[in-house]
Amino acid sequence: MSSGGSSRELLTFPLAPLVRTKLTSAGFLTEADLSDIRPSQLSKEAGISLEDALEVLKIVSREDRTSGFSSISALQLLEQEQSLPNIVTFCSELDEALGGGIALRKVTEICGAPGIGKTQMCIQLVVDASIPEELGGAGGEAVYVDTEGSFIIERVVDIAQATVEHCHLMATRVAGMEEIKDYNLDKILSGIHYFRCHDHIELLATLHVLSNFLQQHPKVKVVVVDSIAFPFRHNFEDLSQRTRLLAGMAQSCIKLATDFSLAVVLTNQMTTRFSMESGITEIIPALGESWGHACTVRLVLFWESGQRHAVLYKSPSKEETTVSFQITTGGIRDVVHKPNKPDNSTSEEPRPEDCTPRKKPKTA
Repeated sequence: MSSGGSSRELLTFPLAPLVRTKLTSAGFLTEADLSDIRPSQLSKEAGISLEDALEVLKIVSREDRTSGFSSISALQLLEQEQSLPNIVTFCSELDEALGGGIALRKVTEICGAPGIGKTQMCIQLVVDASIPEELGGAGGEAVYVDTEGSFIIERVVDIAQATVEHCHLMATRVAGMEEIKDYNLDKILSGIHYFRCHDHIELLATLHVLSNFLQQHPKVKVVVVDSIAFPFRHNFEDLSQRTRLLAGMAQSCIKLATDFSLAVVLTNQMTTRFSMESGITEIIPALGESWGHACTVRLVLFWESGQRHAVLYKSPSKEETTVSFQITTGGIRDVVHKPNKPDNSTSEEPRPEDCTPRKKPKTA
């Protein structure tokens, strides 16, 4: 640690008293003492949680910007990204394609036709946000913004109970893990904050006040909006107004993701577009091409041969790929591949053509 004579003392920053005491006891006295230190290193040396370490560095950085411009190195950005946990989907193939799961500090859009499993995946994510840090999870809470009325609490209970059982089973294989005993159904359900929005005005208002809500609930690791398209699909004669509102909402989601180091997950519906040049009707995500630039990651869910698939359609760091998944009583899971049928077998489930996206890579 280095200390500069003119460096601001940490006692003058708006830090939690307990955190401030631990920092002082560990020898972190001034702003300069926190320069070039990683969140994981600060957490270890000061004896605070990784979440508190990230919050300390964010507060110090924000306060520093009030007196002038500040910058962060590419290495620091990389270290921040690597220090954040992902939120798993419980489908290992999909998690691998995403680079470990749904990433924090990013906006992920899940597109697909009705019934393909968008809401099921969202419920799985808000439950999995609570997986204890000891098991590699985020150990946090979640916000669920429901615009379609598709949030079924009985389904949440089923997925949460299956997650508890899975985590306790995993914990038995790890020595010295006592904290997992407190991980139960009530803990998961009490950490899911539900908002019901009936139109685009309520949705915009909810996103506007979420910043204050998240400041009061710093454990939130994922914000889900299911769906983003529903309130904007009808009763909009002025399309330019809709475009402006969507652009503002996209910026709000990006700001929430970066300011609070959480994942923002949006679901979108599919629509048809007729190409005048080719004369072919295409199945594409709704809300137009300009909206497609708002998300960092885009997943497209579709049916093929009676099986659910997910295409990683857009990602800044991962290649486009297709994986299969299934929905069970316990939530999203891997598909158990059965042995190939004999050549004389003719049984094949029908393929819902209207659920296949416009473009997807070839599968092996």
